[in-house]
Amino acid sequence: MFFQIIDILGTIAFAISGVLVALDKKMDPFGVLIIAFVTAVGGGSLRDVLIGIEPVSWMTNMTYVYVIVASAVFAVLLRKKINYLRKSLFLFDTIGIGLYTVAGIETGIVAGLHPIICIALGTMTACFGGVIRDILCNEIPVIFRKEIYATPCILGGFTYFLLRELIADVNFIFVIAALIVIAVRLLAVKFKISLPSLYKDEKS
Repeated sequence: MFFQIIDILGTIAFAISGVLVALDKKMDPFGVLIIAFVTAVGGGSLRDVLIGIEPVSWMTNMTYVYVIVASAVFAVLLRKKINYLRKSLFLFDTIGIGLYTVAGIETGIVAGLHPIICIALGTMTACFGGVIRDILCNEIPVIFRKEIYATPCILGGFTYFLLRELIADVNFIFVIAALIVIAVRLLAVKFKISLPSLYKDEKS
């Protein structure tokens, strides 16, 4: 039950982040809904396909569809009250990657996969909805830029498995690992920490 709550909260966060990007691009209502949908379920769908879950999770549980539609409507109705669109997008995107990382890891554990593969699945679940969103919105995906994005997911994943050796309460581990992802990304952006560039010495 707790795992499903985490998954739903991640769905809400990513759906809203998708809506904010679509509104920023001045898309019509259909476009806004599509971007919200692919942002929320894109990473999870790819994860499910890779580990052989058929049909993918959101197709067998209409709760996700209802949550995405409700989140999209909510974000659209309150768009005029969101004064800092970019900051709001960043916040919801960060919460989304934190929650989806642990959701993806847990799915890998249930499938009996190696911890490193579980961490990869968690990172994929967290990041690839945003990748699809950015591609559809004609943006270079954040994960392919210098900005720290996938790294917090990986660190959160390693923290998750470390805590499993120390703490028995799985729900507590979920929360701590998700908070690690969120905190690392927030700190990286606040202090302008980024991966080294391969092109510093090249002339433009």
